[in-house]
This record gives sequence, C-alpha cells and structure tokens, in this order.
Amino acid sequence: MGGQDATMVLLDENGIRCDGRKIDEPRRIMIKAGGLKNADGSAYIEFGDNKILVGVFGPRDVHPKHMSDTDTGILRVRYHMEPFSVSDRKNPAPSRREIEISKVIKEALEPAVMLEKFPRTAVDVFIEVLQADGGTRCAALSAASVALADAGIPMRDMVAACASGKVADTIVLDVNNEEDQAGQADMPIGYMPSLEKITLLQLDGVLSPEEYKKCVEVGVNGCKIVYELQKKALNDKYFGTKSD
Repeated sequence: MGGQDATMVLLDENGIRCDGRKIDEPRRIMIKAGGLKNADGSAYIEFGDNKILVGVFGPRDVHPKHMSDTDTGILRVRYHMEPFSVSDRKNPAPSRREIEISKVIKEALEPAVMLEKFPRTAVDVFIEVLQADGGTRCAALSAASVALADAGIPMRDMVAACASGKVADTIVLDVNNEEDQAGQADMPIGYMPSLEKITLLQLDGVLSPEEYKKCVEVGVNGCKIVYELQKKALNDKYFGTKSD
C-alpha cells in the first residue's frame, strides 16, 4: 500500500505521526449530548476533523405496519454524508458506502439497545456527517450511542468506537485520513466497556496473528477513552452546571 516515502512521512524515528500524535494517542474528541429540539435525543461529536450530528426519533409507530415486529422493536439507521463534507463535492444520493456503513452501525448498536421492551415500534437514528476526516463510522457510532441514551432508550451499555491500524509497520490508535489512505491496515472497533463485548470489528488490510491481537487491544483501549467522554457528555447535560 504505502511506499517508503509515505512510511517516512507517516511515522518519524521518534514514533511521532504525521499529525504530531504518539502511536497510542487519539485525535482530539469532543462530544455534546442534546442540541436538536425536534429530536427525542441527539448528540454532536468532533473526532479529529470529523464533525457529525445525530438525531434519534422514537420509539414510534412503524409505517407501513407490516414492517413492524410483534415481538420486538426495530432499529433503523441512516448514515449520510453531506455533499460539502468532503473536498470533492459528494453526490447527495446515498452511495453504496453510506448504505454499507448504515448497516454496520445498525448491527453494532443492536446488541446494546433493549428493543424487546417496545415491540411493534421503530427507533430511527439519523446520522449527518458535516465534515469528514477518516474514521467517520467510529465517530458516528459513538455519537449515535449518546443520542440513544439522550432519547431515554433503554440500553444494556453504550457502544464506544475507535479505530486502530497499522502504519509504517507499527500498530497505532485512531487512524486519521492520511494514515487510512497510505497505511497498511485499518480496524474499526465498537465496544461495550461495562459488558466487555465487541459489537463491531472490521479489518481493511493485512495483519499477522500477533499484529491482529495487538490491534484489537489498542482499539479497545481507544474505545475506553471514548466511553469516558460519552459519559461526560451525558453528565454535563443532565447533572452538570453548564447551561444548554
């Protein structure tokens, strides 16, 4: 994938990455619960240069009715990148990638949400990527968890997400856009820290068994960092002294 030139730029001899971070250091993360008046729950996240807004609606009646499930609620997720979110203007129509990420996030959230508590209803999660900079699925998944909690949806735990990867033959935490393009592997991970359960694990690239194990370990540690910020966002809204 990345050649020697890319390797030299991506990681210097002191183990400092192209954006000045250490190998086990995430980008700057800011999460805010609430913000959308019309939604039942919402959240906003800045993860590096990613800026993502999530609105949750429901539980609400399913239309058409035959799509509902008499035994459980259903979760519907739409991940959408605004045309202005990337440098080359994106087609507003849903791309195959957006459809795939919508499905991935839905499947990562399902183990966390107690859908059986509200049969015949749907919970809709709308994810709008306002600015993209590598790792949007992890940032979106983390924000969606906070928005679901903000909506009062019963959950077993929040899903925190962070990607690890391999850059310049080194396992690193929170792969940025340049590293994603020129690096050797990218592993998005979703994790429920209280239950110690992984709900999302994807791998793009090639890793040895040892590297794979290390990558999972590094990614899970990143998820734990995100989890603390998710809890802080909810605490700030509901118990903090900050005014909304």
